[in-house]
Amino acid sequence: MKKQEKEAIMADLENCGRVTRLAKKRAAEAMASQQQQQPSKKRVVLGEIQNFSNVGVSQIKGLDTQPKKPKSKQQQSKRKLKKAVTSKIVKEELNVDNVDANYDDPQMCSAYVSDIYDYLRKMEIEEKRRPLPDYLEKVQKDLSANMRGVLVDWLVEVAEEYKLLSDTLYLAVSYIDRFLSTNFITRQKLQLLGVSSMLISAKYEEISPPHVEDFCYITDNTYTKEEVVKMEADVLKTLNFEMGNPTVKTFLRRFTGVAQEDYKSPNLQLEFLGYCLAELSILDYSCVKYLPSLLAAAVVFLSRFTLQPNTHPWSLALEQYSGYKAADLKECVLILHDLQLSRRGGSLVAVRDKYKQHKFKCVSSLTSPVEIPASFFEDTRQL
Repeated sequence: MKKQEKEAIMADLENCGRVTRLAKKRAAEAMASQQQQQPSKKRVVLGEIQNFSNVGVSQIKGLDTQPKKPKSKQQQSKRKLKKAVTSKIVKEELNVDNVDANYDDPQMCSAYVSDIYDYLRKMEIEEKRRPLPDYLEKVQKDLSANMRGVLVDWLVEVAEEYKLLSDTLYLAVSYIDRFLSTNFITRQKLQLLGVSSMLISAKYEEISPPHVEDFCYITDNTYTKEEVVKMEADVLKTLNFEMGNPTVKTFLRRFTGVAQEDYKSPNLQLEFLGYCLAELSILDYSCVKYLPSLLAAAVVFLSRFTLQPNTHPWSLALEQYSGYKAADLKECVLILHDLQLSRRGGSLVAVRDKYKQHKFKCVSSLTSPVEIPASFFEDTRQL
């Protein structure tokens, strides 16, 4: 290539570069002037919004760019009054505060908690998840209600020994009752059924469940590892591996939350007393016939009566959230009342000793009046 041709090509490339740089410069100047003419949009971080229901769409998308004028004190007071009156009207129409609307805790699942409990209420009445209310009379010939009570009382101690969740205890008792509803066993195998059921429920509920050897040890090696595993398999087959089951504790959590609405701050005595009465209920064979939700409602009824014996223990809020009227709970409450006063199961002391501890506010030492007024079982709407 000749020298003149090379110089011509280099000149053309240089001119192209100048044109490209000039075009970029002009485009940048045009964009800058356009941005100066348009107002910037307000950006909102969704994590800063505490209550989504109070934020408009325009605020979330950044369209609300006009600054609002500060309201006068008179306007603010009028707004507060209007809000208070509206809130009162809504409460009167609903006859209950919405305890499910807890936006601060995402684990409360406030958007669909009602659907969850509707599902649990349907699940608890399924025949496959319910024990026979009279299985000791119809199926078992070598067992008695007292033997069952002694076993459950001992399982309470086992749960305390291994620091197991109360949910594990309730599930274990549920497995025992369901198994005994269809399978005959001798009294020599009753404790084996207890530890095997506890082993299954611990595997289902606990992060680090005890080993099979631990349950053999807790029975003073009355049963071998092979026997425990064999009984575990029998229980699983009988239950058709239907391990998930709503218990008293499942519903007690919610009903206690509703009952706490009467207090300015959480009442730990009410909560622990409910746990104590609920565990007393699983000791008594006569409570097997009641649905877990009804037992939980009766526990809350008696807990409130114990702490405030001169105040009606049931409310419209509890009636709405539990689905039970005070009259529906009468028979179950009276049984629980007898358990609380040791008129039933007085020899079974594990639950009472457990809840005499200071960490549980010594609630098992609390006593309620000997008689519950009949008026407390009347319709709350009439009061």
